[in-house]
Amino acid sequence: MSTNPMKEPRIHKLVLNISVGESGDRLTKAAKVLEQLTGQQPIFSKARYTVRSFGIRRNEKISTHVTVGNRDKAMQILESGLKVKEFELIKKNFSHTGCFGFGISEHIDLGIKYDPSTGIYGMDFFVVLERPGFRVAKRRRKQSKIGAPHKLKKTDAMTFFKKNFEGIILNKAYE
Repeated sequence: MSTNPMKEPRIHKLVLNISVGESGDRLTKAAKVLEQLTGQQPIFSKARYTVRSFGIRRNEKISTHVTVGNRDKAMQILESGLKVKEFELIKKNFSHTGCFGFGISEHIDLGIKYDPSTGIYGMDFFVVLERPGFRVAKRRRKQSKIGAPHKLKKTDAMTFFKKNFEGIILNKAYE
């Protein structure tokens, strides 16, 4: 018996985020790192409110992110990110909506050459999964809801990760 091809999860997009916590030169260099990694122009995110203990003001640019929509490119970048994590994620990395994310502490582990003028940045990877047919909820004309059996769940994301990357899911992070 063959499986339904419309039930197969696939990557919808991959979001890479570097949160610097300050505007200025470090943020621009972090944006350069993302551009080097993806070949796309990153976007800057602003602080929602002032936090004096962190030294950030409201509407100050504090982080940069890029969304990779090309599935092949996203898969390639995700593969290199997971290689750094040794294809091990914990259960908490998976959300109930069938997405997963993780962070790495040094971008040079991805194979980008270290440049002393740039420095070292950590980054977050977030993968949004979908099934074929999710467009019906997003399109402009004849928009309709996605049925509960077709929505992705945490277990679907975990099986996708295990099957596509031969990944290991741990119950707890090791101390």
